Amino acid sequence: MRNRALVTGATCGIGYAFATWLARCDNDLVLVARDADRLEARAAELRERHGVRVEVLPADLSDPARLARVVRRVEDPEHPVDLLVNNAGSGLGSRTVDASPQEQRRQLDVMVGAVLALSRAAVGSMTVRGHGGVINVASAAAFLPTGAYAAAKAWVLSYTVSLAGELHATGVFATVLCPGLVRTEFHRRAGLDCGDVPSWAWLAPDDVVDGCMKDVRRGRTVSIPSRRYRTAVGVARHLPLRLQNRIVRRAVAS
Repeated sequence: MRNRALVTGATCGIGYAFATWLARCDNDLVLVARDADRLEARAAELRERHGVRVEVLPADLSDPARLARVVRRVEDPEHPVDLLVNNAGSGLGSRTVDASPQEQRRQLDVMVGAVLALSRAAVGSMTVRGHGGVINVASAAAFLPTGAYAAAKAWVLSYTVSLAGELHATGVFATVLCPGLVRTEFHRRAGLDCGDVPSWAWLAPDDVVDGCMKDVRRGRTVSIPSRRYRTAVGVARHLPLRLQNRIVRRAVAS
């Protein structure tokens, strides 16, 4: 009997890379995203290429009713989820002070509220069975004060590390993935201009996922793909807050 993984934000980027990696390793899938047509197309690709079962669950995770539907699927004891990947995200493309309260609320609903609800549902079921895992996708931005997006990802980082500690010796793991810049549709959708970012700063989604899954096998709670980002994060974590803010102001001004 195959294991089953549920992946949010599964139609592109890191989410689809996770789905592909898991299907290639003979896991059945439940794919969650807003775009129902694209979700069906991705599911058909994975079924054809890898011969696994793929369910689709169209849902905007900022909608409480839709989120509740996904929570119920995670908790379904007859068709259990063995791995949850909370990947769905939302970018604003504007400064925190310029974004509307409604935009910021939706961002928090997707990147904090949904992560909390789905993680809680998953570990509640998994600890009863004595096995399973949760991977929450944060960002290297979580280590710097760079606005509402970074603040949400900092919550994901702290929450997942705390969750991992609570799950010790239960047979269930929690890992937080903190990638740097990844070549996905995220920046274009958020209206961010990344034309000045050097090519060496970008990571490929498949490499990010491969590195994360290696860290899961090693039992690591925090996964930071690529040596350059691990070095950058290591330096950033030890900088005084005043210096961190100065670096961020210069980056925004440029």
